[in-house]
Amino acid sequence: MRKAEHLRFAILAAQREGNRLLTQALKPHGITSSQAEVLRLLQQHGTLSLNGLGQLLVCESGTNPSRLVERVVAAGLVERRTDDADRRYLQLSLTPEGERVATAVAEIEEFLYTSMEAASEGLDTDAMLEFLHNFIDPLPSGKALNKRLDLG
Repeated sequence: MRKAEHLRFAILAAQREGNRLLTQALKPHGITSSQAEVLRLLQQHGTLSLNGLGQLLVCESGTNPSRLVERVVAAGLVERRTDDADRRYLQLSLTPEGERVATAVAEIEEFLYTSMEAASEGLDTDAMLEFLHNFIDPLPSGKALNKRLDLG
């Protein structure tokens, strides 16, 4: 097996296992990992426009995450308001229940990140990140991630 192929499948396996663990932890809260990302972004940034949220999402490509937002609005986790000056401009913010769930998601993420830090102890994570960014930066998910990191 070529090293690049091994790397590809190791990243895929890590992504699947991370998503599986995250999905299991989110199940009691009745949300998906994509919905959790929306809640955390709104918790971190406060009110966002639909377009602004779309530009920060890594879970979904494109800048118009309407269906995803519809689901969290229908669940009572996000409030959608139109701007007084421009009715086409949607403002999204967490409801009190959304804030509660977002806080639970932050605790789940903290456990996941602590586990990842333990697994990477003693390894050159900067080199891993440099490799990954070299690969993803020109792609839509990489651009969204860089926007979240204030790199692009």
